[in-house]
Amino acid sequence: MNRLKVTEKIIQTKIKKNIKWSSVAETVGLSKEYVTAACLGQMTLFEEQASLIAAIFDLTEEEAKWLTIPPNRGSLPTAIPSDPTIYRLYELINVYGTTIKELIHEEFGDGIMSAIDFSIDITKKTHPNGDRVNIQLNGKFLPYKKY
Repeated sequence: MNRLKVTEKIIQTKIKKNIKWSSVAETVGLSKEYVTAACLGQMTLFEEQASLIAAIFDLTEEEAKWLTIPPNRGSLPTAIPSDPTIYRLYELINVYGTTIKELIHEEFGDGIMSAIDFSIDITKKTHPNGDRVNIQLNGKFLPYKKY
């Protein structure tokens, strides 16, 4: 057993039972973004949360334990993603990454946005020209230390 096999089982069960991430998140008591990331192998859960996930997705006790172990984060199968949705986010950073970096430095100083002290909120916005995907990234600013 490994984390990837647990993720695959979760996805298979999600499809079989027609489970929505938002309902899983409601049961666990965390955001849909965090719960989805945890179920897809990118975040950890406490034992109690992993037990709730296990009940929803018919995981064994051993499989649930994998949800509590720190994963190898950011592990996409290729350097340049081929999935169209993930590629568009990659393309977005290629086009706007330098602008985001420049504006962070201008408004905050020399530093970075944390992906640890961080949250993400994905919402659907209706629009007359077609629905919009609204992705809000909220990370703590971490200034570079001078020494």
